[in-house]
Amino acid sequence: MTNPYSGAPDYKMWRRAVSRVAPFRINPALHPRFTVTPDMKVATAGSCFAQHISRKLSGLGFNYYVPEDGAQLADADRTAGQYGVFSARYGNLYTVHQLDQLFREVFEGRTKAETAWQRPDGRWVDPYRPMIEPAGFDSPEAVTAARAEHLTHVRAIFETADVFVFTLGLTEAWMSKIDGSVFPLAPGVAAGDFDPEKHAFHNFTTAEVRDTLAAFLADLRKINPAVKVLLTVSPVPLIATYEDRHVITSTTYSKAVLRVAAQEIIDAHDFVDYFPSFEIITNSATGGLYYEPDQREVNAQGVSHAMRCFISAYTGNGPSDAPASEALSDADRQSYGAATGIVCDEEQIDRA
Repeated sequence: MTNPYSGAPDYKMWRRAVSRVAPFRINPALHPRFTVTPDMKVATAGSCFAQHISRKLSGLGFNYYVPEDGAQLADADRTAGQYGVFSARYGNLYTVHQLDQLFREVFEGRTKAETAWQRPDGRWVDPYRPMIEPAGFDSPEAVTAARAEHLTHVRAIFETADVFVFTLGLTEAWMSKIDGSVFPLAPGVAAGDFDPEKHAFHNFTTAEVRDTLAAFLADLRKINPAVKVLLTVSPVPLIATYEDRHVITSTTYSKAVLRVAAQEIIDAHDFVDYFPSFEIITNSATGGLYYEPDQREVNAQGVSHAMRCFISAYTGNGPSDAPASEALSDADRQSYGAATGIVCDEEQIDRA
């Protein structure tokens, strides 16, 4: 007798791919659609976890593309100003809608009703990247000028990147009721004031995420026809939910929506691929061992596993099933070990 599963490769069968495999050897990053070579300009954006990919690529000598690099500044000032955290100083683009509105601002001149928020200390911030300037700006005009410069670098990324890596992070967002603009943080968390007449909470659906991402990709390819796009879903849980339910339930909803939307996008676009960082970190075989004691931040061992799979799949540089002692080298510990080295605007909610 035969059946459709006769002769199935090991990676399709749970016991052969998971139960009987050491957790650190599990590798769901199969069949990559493209290869990343050292000459390619690789740009990153999105949620916190995208920063690990850029760090690893840089450490291996790949071309992590950073047009907005602050090269003229001292190292301490570059670090404080989030230069190099992503390819440009856009802060965390947690939602697809933030990414799309940034694209529309650059290429279609999209304007916003709110352009500067004031902090309690009197300084001003950009509502769409409120944490990129620790000292703040001295006036709304200074915010506008800095954003204009920022957009020139964003244009360069969209027009010239060879690979664009975007990590989907959240579905919950705060929006302007006036023009529909999406903020990375709720008004009043880092700056500004919440006004129920002007601001509203929204939790994006699968269809909204998919359709907005599809529109962005279609227009991105118009201005950069050869670009490849790599999507990931952040394995970092929500730090807070505005829905009237447990934060675990809201986290499950958010990640499920993002994962399904990502799948529907890659099924429809041959230049888009998905890297399973979420699955590597959160799968049941790891038993939660890839998280810090707060059960939220991904620890160095987990990051090392994910990046080992990424490098093996997309660069062919190193085995994907290295022993644990090799998987977390001293260099990896230094690169991945400090959770404080990862910039996550969402943390400001807890601090506030």
